Amino acid sequence: MSAPILEAPELLQPSSPAEAAAAFGDGAGVTILAGGTIVVPELTHHRLAPRRVLLLGRAGLDQLSRAGSSWRIGATVSLERVAQEGPEPLRTAAQRVADREIRGQATLGGNLCAPPGVETPRGDLQAALLAVGARVVSAGAGGERSEPVDAFLAGGGTDGSRLVLAIEVDEVPAVYASLGRPHAHTYTMLSVAAARTAAGIRVAVGGCGPRGVRVPSVERALAGGASAADAAAHVLEDVTPHDDALASAWYRSRVLPGLVAQALTDLEKS
Repeated sequence: MSAPILEAPELLQPSSPAEAAAAFGDGAGVTILAGGTIVVPELTHHRLAPRRVLLLGRAGLDQLSRAGSSWRIGATVSLERVAQEGPEPLRTAAQRVADREIRGQATLGGNLCAPPGVETPRGDLQAALLAVGARVVSAGAGGERSEPVDAFLAGGGTDGSRLVLAIEVDEVPAVYASLGRPHAHTYTMLSVAAARTAAGIRVAVGGCGPRGVRVPSVERALAGGASAADAAAHVLEDVTPHDDALASAWYRSRVLPGLVAQALTDLEKS
């Protein structure tokens, strides 16, 4: 049976961040295409039939800059560039995403907004962004705004209603630990990021649900003087690991406390 004939979408090709925000509007009916590592397969297999496609390749969102300890990373900066030039723990997290072919195409904004995969986790850098308290600069209904990544993820920012323009990060002592499943394009099974910020130690995990989450029970235990191992034992109070093609919920539940303890021990040494 031949594939259905689909009507060609309207292509929007902004040449500046302002034009990109204007073309995006409130996001209604717009599909964003940057690196394409997620969207292009969806288009190829006809699981996505957009009416309007916003092409960000020439929108000027690929700038990475540093002023003292503050970083601003444009939404279309590639994960390979983050892996080479970005601050920790984003650098280490990006280095462990897939392979160089994927990292060269995938973008930081796309990774942040990646919807849950059917068979595997996505959004590999979400835990790292949560741990350092990153801020997301986005456009959409109501105009441009900057908000903590916690609020962006919890408020539905990954549902396509906001166009990410940049991510701002303050450089702090931070570490990243992960478990992967070897493959032609390596998948991250579990990840943990921990950072020592002005407000205290922040800890976040990825691979235990549809998106990365902070683990406040671990953070409170650390603030109360618990050791790395004792604090890590609280992680399952905040997350409920799930089954997918990479690992079972049982396996994740068994290894996650140890991975958290490893990250916290590494942070103590940093």
